[in-house]
Amino acid sequence: VQLQASGGGPVQTGNSLKLSCTSSRDTLRSYAMGWFRQAPGKAREFVAGISWSSDGTYYEDDVRGRFTISRDNDKNTGFLQMNDLKPEDTAVYYCVADESFHWVLRTPKYWGQGTQVTVSS
Repeated sequence: VQLQASGGGPVQTGNSLKLSCTSSRDTLRSYAMGWFRQAPGKAREFVAGISWSSDGTYYEDDVRGRFTISRDNDKNTGFLQMNDLKPEDTAVYYCVADESFHWVLRTPKYWGQGTQVTVSS
């Protein structure tokens, strides 16, 4: 599965960004989707995941209540709405997918290229 993430950029503390993830080659409808991130000098970490039908979502503790993951299967696109951004949210954000919701939260099979999010204070 080929994934393309977009929507990153520079933003000030407290502001919002919305990331998108789509595929021009593959249909994402039957895949669970998610987002991971990697900050400079840190390990890659899970951020949020969503089942193929959107009936299941899960968030990393630090983003729960600020970030919202969603998807529009008709548009073959997933989203990550990020509100109240903090400098510690600065990272490269990766869109991911897997046939399994269980594994998209842990070790997803498919990864897109990253999109940089930089939050300044």
